Amino acid sequence: MYRLLKLSGTPLRKHPRVSFGNFTENGDGVTEKTCMLCKQLNNFSSVGLRNHSTIINPNISLKKVRKRKQTVKKYAELLVVKEKVTDKSSSQHKASIQKLTSSDLKLLASTSLNLSELYKLKELSKSTIIIEQHTYNNLSVIENMPNPGNSAHIDDFTISDFKEENVVVYSIPSNVLSKVNESFTVNDTDTANELPEEGSIASEADLDLGIHSLNTFQPEAGDEQISEVEVKEANEKDVKTPLNQKYKVEIATKTLAAYIERQVEKEANSLNSIKNINVYKALLKAFAHKGDLDKIKEILKIMEEENVELNLQCYVAIFECLGRVNIKNNHLKDIRIFAKNAFHKGITFDKMMNEGSFLNNEREIVLQAMKSCDPSYVPKYDPPRVIYNNTLVNHLNNPEQQMPANIESNGDSMIFNSTEMRELVNRQIEMEKEGYVTVKSIEARDNPSEEILKYRGILDDHYKMWEETALAAFNRDLTALIAQKNVLNLEPYMRCIPVQDYVAIIIDEAKKLAQGSETYSPTVNMLYKDMGTKVYARYKILRKQKTGVLNKIMKVHNKYCEEYATNHSDLDVLPSEDVKINTRQRWQWLEHSTHSKGATLNMDHREWVPTTLQFIGKFMYHIVMHDLKIDVNAMKINNNNKNYLPAFYTIFRTQGRIVKEEVKPHPVLSKLYRASVPDTLTFPTYELPMVCPPVPWIATHTGGYLVSPCDVIRLPSQAILQKRRLARAGSQQLYPSLDALNQLAAVPWKVNKRILDVILEVFNSGGSASLDVPQPSSSLPPPSTPTSDMEKSEKYHLFRQKLQYKRKKAEMYSLWCDCLYRLSLANHFRDEIFWLPHNMDFRGRVYPIPPHLNHLGSDLARSMLVFAESRPLGPNGLDWLKLHLINLTGLKKRDPLSERQFANEIMDLILDSADNPLTGKRWWVDSDEPWQTLACCMEIANVGRDSSGAYSVNLTQSEVPQDVYSAVVALVEKQRAKDAESGLQIAKVLEGFVKRKVIKQTVMTTVYGVTRFGARLQIARQLKDIDDFPKESVWPASSYLTGCTFDSLRSMFTSTREIQDWFTECARLISAVGCKHVEWVTPLGLPIVQPYFRYKQLKTPNDNFPMDKYEKPNVMKQKNAFPPNFIHSLDSSHMMLTSLHCERAGITFVSVHDCYWTHPSTVHIMNKICREQFVALHSQPILEDLSLFLADKYSYDECDFTGDGSVQDLTKKKLNRVLRQLPKTGDFDIRQVLNSVYFFS
Repeated sequence: MYRLLKLSGTPLRKHPRVSFGNFTENGDGVTEKTCMLCKQLNNFSSVGLRNHSTIINPNISLKKVRKRKQTVKKYAELLVVKEKVTDKSSSQHKASIQKLTSSDLKLLASTSLNLSELYKLKELSKSTIIIEQHTYNNLSVIENMPNPGNSAHIDDFTISDFKEENVVVYSIPSNVLSKVNESFTVNDTDTANELPEEGSIASEADLDLGIHSLNTFQPEAGDEQISEVEVKEANEKDVKTPLNQKYKVEIATKTLAAYIERQVEKEANSLNSIKNINVYKALLKAFAHKGDLDKIKEILKIMEEENVELNLQCYVAIFECLGRVNIKNNHLKDIRIFAKNAFHKGITFDKMMNEGSFLNNEREIVLQAMKSCDPSYVPKYDPPRVIYNNTLVNHLNNPEQQMPANIESNGDSMIFNSTEMRELVNRQIEMEKEGYVTVKSIEARDNPSEEILKYRGILDDHYKMWEETALAAFNRDLTALIAQKNVLNLEPYMRCIPVQDYVAIIIDEAKKLAQGSETYSPTVNMLYKDMGTKVYARYKILRKQKTGVLNKIMKVHNKYCEEYATNHSDLDVLPSEDVKINTRQRWQWLEHSTHSKGATLNMDHREWVPTTLQFIGKFMYHIVMHDLKIDVNAMKINNNNKNYLPAFYTIFRTQGRIVKEEVKPHPVLSKLYRASVPDTLTFPTYELPMVCPPVPWIATHTGGYLVSPCDVIRLPSQAILQKRRLARAGSQQLYPSLDALNQLAAVPWKVNKRILDVILEVFNSGGSASLDVPQPSSSLPPPSTPTSDMEKSEKYHLFRQKLQYKRKKAEMYSLWCDCLYRLSLANHFRDEIFWLPHNMDFRGRVYPIPPHLNHLGSDLARSMLVFAESRPLGPNGLDWLKLHLINLTGLKKRDPLSERQFANEIMDLILDSADNPLTGKRWWVDSDEPWQTLACCMEIANVGRDSSGAYSVNLTQSEVPQDVYSAVVALVEKQRAKDAESGLQIAKVLEGFVKRKVIKQTVMTTVYGVTRFGARLQIARQLKDIDDFPKESVWPASSYLTGCTFDSLRSMFTSTREIQDWFTECARLISAVGCKHVEWVTPLGLPIVQPYFRYKQLKTPNDNFPMDKYEKPNVMKQKNAFPPNFIHSLDSSHMMLTSLHCERAGITFVSVHDCYWTHPSTVHIMNKICREQFVALHSQPILEDLSLFLADKYSYDECDFTGDGSVQDLTKKKLNRVLRQLPKTGDFDIRQVLNSVYFFS
């Protein structure tokens, strides 16, 4: 083992390559052939052993030599042939027989010896020499090694350096030799014609090389099956005897041919041909950048052998290489040949220049090669494809979109100007290049105590120590990684960014772990992948800088922001004209204007696989876990002794049948971090709003932040199917969905400073449960401690309370931290305008990318943000504002519109709430949405002083608004009263507690496929929040109400239930019978695939990252999720249609799923658009189109049936029948929505 370890650290490049002809004399006086590597390996055996012992007496450590009893060997005879060639004559003698080990027989099985060679080996055994085999492992590397598939190459292979002996030992079974010896008599003249003449080279026929076809089965000997053998003639001394030159040539050629044969057969049996064009494209790109035309031609030859067709990007790389090496047209012939081949495949010069991916100055180099072939060539760049191809939005196309926009400046607007925009773009790019932003915490104190300052100093000292330790540890582990001799060494991934960036990521991760929860933390696999993703994100930013992509983005985005500032002038009460060119189309035309020079925005980058990200994270987490230390005596008073222990450790948490490994900070580190009360918080740039307008999404890989990576669709790593569907769909099919994201991202925001100040006051005062401001975990009173005189049941009750206390405390701390981040960021941006880039989930639901500061959240989160661009209220704006206020309070939800002028009657309370939110009458506190109510009160106060089921869900006309939740409550209460009269105890307990709030969530999520178990948990949660309800009856009461609610809904919405059942049955049969994932395409063209599959048992580390296209779908999740996911995709389609038409109308629009926002003066415009697009969407044959899509994709053909009446045949026929059997729908006229008063209220 020591020899192996010693060898692994020996640099092979120090030893020069030596041919077989270099011989040395060993210690026994026998000349032998060796190479420098063999000598180095053999010398390791003389290394002295190092004995480790705690015993001082050296005699005890001496190892006693144990004699091993010799056993009789059943097999092995040695055949050695000695050849002596004189004037065309030779002689052979029968060899003496000697027993060998069984391992020597394996060598015979892996070679091709004929009888002639066996006799030659027998003759050699009469020579009194010491013979040492030179194994395959000790062969020197030989340049221009012949191809074993071509026998002519063997003839050309000569070894002219042999001047001494060369002996090879073979071992064969004794029974074979005995038969050979009995059957043949060897004479001197028998082999006269078998050996080559003196001075000639042995041919393949003479040597019987035995090179077989790779397709024939042949047992393969491993390296460990070939061993060195030393044989001595009995009772004779070692004698040095030279060997004949011809024999050396024969044996050497034989050995070499067998080695080549073995290597070729081994590779042919173990490796598959590479057919992936991306592999060759990457190689072509790399060698083209170096201008290595010879390597390019080698790769092309391999591609031709593997029948891999060249694509457009391959030809771009070829012409790049030719452009670099074509000096004075010395490669003009090659350029013309490749141009002819490209044209033959339909790849023209113009197509390469339009669709190719270029970095830095590659476009100019390729163009130079093209002009050398055709001096008159001038590239013609195609205009971008900017129009829609969808029946729902085709009417938005117009001729003005087919040409660049001519923007005439109307003067700088009130909040934007071109100069400020350029400064904001530069600031944003610097933030993203830095990677992190540090903001001041709202918890920061103006005058921290001496104790806090002391703890901060201790923590800072640890951070500095960690940086030094992490730097040294990273270099140490990287050196060890470089020394590894793996086939695929991942060392390049650990060199892709500067070392200081790795260290910064490690320290940032350690700081984040120090803030972790006591009851929950992500698993180590999640942490590994997250850290690897951070490295990958940093790499992509640096790559964009290095390849010139960043310069192109800056150039285009500066022009885009200038146009953005020009188009956003002061807003009037109503928009004056339609906006006919959207943000995506402006960006595409600006990019097209710079298309002829510089890099392309698409880098043609291959994403790092999850296994690589996992490796990077694991490599770095090894440093976090084993090298970062914490002084456990740091918080002890007057203790100068330092005791460093690991700052982090792992625990194993059981979740059902799964045991998960998690990382926890040392208790002293957690305590030190909290005691230091940090005054700053650090966030990654991609988690913050942007200080300039985002890049519009023009494809799935371009949009969002300027250089920070972000995905247009939030997909798990295993969701490969939907990624492929998106790639095949093309950008034009996705334009409606992308444009909706762009419209939402183009809305500027600012912080409502008055609301923020009130929230900060409540938060710093300890929070408020009634106002949904999280309280610190320290405010939770601890449970009482058990005493010795308590009974067992009382102690058990206290034990349960203690568990609930820990769980509640952890939950409070998590909510408190979330609010701390949100408020700190809002305070950081309080005087700035910012933008929120958007993306969507796999169903098409839209979300802001920044997770902490956005309008998608609780009542508190929504109240803090307002539009940065304001509009005058106009004649009806104040009425809409008052109506919105009453809706927020929830006081008049079931009252008709005529009675909702309640705001005028309580104007004094509204003004008091605005002027004295915390010290006045606090009317706003009792609202359903208190913080939004307060914000609305402040708006009304400012303006006031300055001015002084279709029926159940309000699809039809009605005098009063219909509330489906109240209707279900009435049915449930009716059933409860009936059961109570029958004597059901739980029905009696629920008297007076069946309220709208209790069952609202269950009713709302029923259409989304909520199960009975999930509904039971929802109702139980609501009953627990009722103080007067007996806690011991929560579980049976929730079970009873769940059944009543489901029965009531089934009686109210019969057609809806039938449609939902059809969805469920389709998904069940598709996933169970067809064993495929359910997928569909939304009316706006967004392909959707449900990524639910059954996780198999992990066998290898790579199994941590399965891919859905190779896994069996999870039938239960597929069928339960199909109805809600399909409904979500329709809701998202309606929102996107509303967004696109509001943008065309020139009004501001923002949504939180199905909650739409705009200025009060434009509510009536959005109201009209919302209704019209709802009618347009649902006038489409949605169910019919879905049925046709599913039947076309999942149905079985007639050839798939066996016709034997088997269960398999019957289930396939059932699948075909169900997919085409549409459920019955009602006769409701969808156009009645246009006249419904409360459809939008």
